[in-house]
Order: sequence, then structure tokens, then C-alpha cells
Amino acid sequence: MDLRGKKVVVTGSDGFIGSHLVEALVAHGCAVRAFVFYNSFNSWGWLDSLPAETMAAVEVFAGDVRDPNGVRVALMGEDVVFHLAALIGIPFSYHSPDSYVETNVRGTLNVLQAARDHGLERVVVTSTSEVYGTAQYVPIDEKHPRQGQSPYSASKIGADAMADAFYRSFELPVVTVRPFNTYGPRQSARAIIPTIVSQLLAGRTTIALGSLEPTRDLTYVTDTCAGFVALAESDAAVGREVNLGVGAEISIRDLAKMLIAQIEPSAQIVSDAARLRPQRSEVERLLSDNTLAQQLGGWSPSVPLDEGLARTIAWMREPGNLERYKSGIFNV
Repeated sequence: MDLRGKKVVVTGSDGFIGSHLVEALVAHGCAVRAFVFYNSFNSWGWLDSLPAETMAAVEVFAGDVRDPNGVRVALMGEDVVFHLAALIGIPFSYHSPDSYVETNVRGTLNVLQAARDHGLERVVVTSTSEVYGTAQYVPIDEKHPRQGQSPYSASKIGADAMADAFYRSFELPVVTVRPFNTYGPRQSARAIIPTIVSQLLAGRTTIALGSLEPTRDLTYVTDTCAGFVALAESDAAVGREVNLGVGAEISIRDLAKMLIAQIEPSAQIVSDAARLRPQRSEVERLLSDNTLAQQLGGWSPSVPLDEGLARTIAWMREPGNLERYKSGIFNV
């Protein structure tokens, strides 16, 4: 399948990965309808920061993925949907698990139902490496057991299962893309890299973090978006769940040290008890096997970690960007 010239909807397009994917799809020659979360401020999230020439090629649709009628209207007349809209913060999922079920499971069901009814040619559902829980073996391939170690991860397991059910029951052409720890410009303040960088750029010499020993597999956002496009265009990926990860791990401690070395070498790391996750909920190790993404989509990451971190820091240094982050509090 060739996406060029296709009418494409991106749910969650106002978010971190979604806004980058909108840019990538416009550059790829798609007619993009950007589904953003309706709000009284008429904010389009990160789309508001995109160049005018990019947004001139984008149709914005404001709605809520929890509303099946709005989703049905958004997908009407479209060819492809990339479903990224979700609640993603793990600490907040401890606080409000019901909202994660409504958004992540019910919202995905609404997208699948509408895509089936409208006969879309491709449905790309966004999963997460959190569905695996702490690695039982490494590298983690797509056959690794699922373990819902937080309400967030449990809701994403449910959403993935629903997508698989629609493929098997109704032959809906679903591809489930499973990114590992994407990072880069515009990432939420709840994520580890903006948490560290925002504190450092704000002049803090003591960096408050949670557990320092867990490892993560970090993929720069443009590589993740390239993976979405490649797998959407792969007919062989239909009905499959596919990892997108670099295949390298780094501990939170070593990651923090890399960022400190680039910004403020005198800064010290302290563990903040309020930021620690429940012991059985913390995912201790993530390391991807990206063989299937290479085989099905010809995808491989191209941005090394040190370069991706440098790009992220440079973006956060730009006027106005750091002010978007509340570095003095624990963002859940």
C-alpha cells in the first residue's frame, strides 16, 4: 500500500508523537485530517506550534475519541486512520484508572467500529512497550508475555486485544505498532527526559527523580514516525503486532548522567520518594527486538541517542519552550 495521496486521519494529533506524525504524513504526500481533543480554549495542542505551510495542508477536526458519533464523523470519507489518542501517564493511571479504560479501551473500540463501518483500507493502532511489563527475557520480541503492571499498561493490553479481535473477527486491516520509549521535542513533561532537562535548564543543581535502576530502550521521535509510515504501507504487517525500538538499553541513572554532562556537569541526582512507583508496578527492564519491523517494513532507527538528546536539549532551549514545562513540581 502506498500512503501518498491517501486521505489519512491521525487521532491524538495534538500530542507529542501525533504532531510529529502529522508533519511526516504531510511531507509524505498524504491529505491529513488531524483529530484533536476538543477543549474550550480551542487549543490544537502541539499543532499550534507547527509551521503555517504545514498546517495549510491539514484539516483539523476537534472531538473526543470516547464519543463514538464524533469518531464516526471524523473517519467518514477517509482511507487510513492512525490511532494515537490515549491517556499515557502511568502515575495518573494510579489515580484515575476509570478514565484510562474509557479513553484507551473504549476509544480504540470506537475507532475500530467506525473504521469497519466506513471500510477503511488500513487501521494503525498504537500500542506501547509497557504492555510487556518487566522483561522476562531480552531482547523482547512480539511473543513476549503481556503483564499489566499499571492501570495504563492494562488498558493498552485491552486495546491491543480489541484490535486483534477486529482483525480476526471482521478482517479489519489492522496493524498494531508498539513503540518503545519515544523521546524528542514536544514530549510531555511527565516523561523522564523532559523531567531531567527542564530541571537542568531551569538552573536546578539537584535533580529529583524516582527509581534510577530501571532501563529503557529510547527511540527518537522521527524514527518512530518513520516506523509508523513504513508499517502502514506494509501489506505483510496487517494482523501483526510490531515492535519499534532501537535494541539498546540505558538505565535512568546513566541517562541522567548523560544529560547532566551536556547541560550542567555540577548537578547532582537525588531520589524523590514521591516519584517512586509501587514496587510491583515499576517496569525494571525494557529492551526491544526490532527484527520484525525490519522484515515487514524495512525499518531501522537512524538517530543515535547522543544526537537525539542534543536535538531535544536544543529545542527545549529555544525561547518559549522551557516555559511550557513546570520543572518545580512532579508532573503526573
